[in-house]
Amino acid sequence: MTLVSQFTQDPQGRKFGDVMSDARIDFKIILDFLADPDRQRRMIESELHHNRPALAGIIKELEAQPNVDAFFKNYDAHTTTRFRQAVGVSVKIVMMNNGWKTTGRKGSLGTRAKVSSGTTTPGAYHNNGGLSVWFTRAERYEQ
Repeated sequence: MTLVSQFTQDPQGRKFGDVMSDARIDFKIILDFLADPDRQRRMIESELHHNRPALAGIIKELEAQPNVDAFFKNYDAHTTTRFRQAVGVSVKIVMMNNGWKTTGRKGSLGTRAKVSSGTTTPGAYHNNGGLSVWFTRAERYEQ
């Protein structure tokens, strides 16, 4: 079964129909990106060998995707929240498929830059430290 099918049938994934149908970014491309065996290996190694969230193993490559980069730069963080949550659910599905389970704990991916509350400037909510430019935390997993 493809990751797209798993995502749309997952109890959490089903709640992200709005992200799947969002014309601003094709989420199926993100799911295909995460379905790659080498990327999945890096997610597992991130937990196993580096004591970091699984997403940390691929976050730089994910954010470097032209469509992802443009999406975050052109829309404010209030708009991109659902996308970031859907990525987290997708990572959970991948990790569970590989025999891992959630811990209920989050690990850091970056430190958010200071911005005025309620700012709607596109790209304002970015990180000024850490691995990720756009994601601040991600689920931790255990075998």
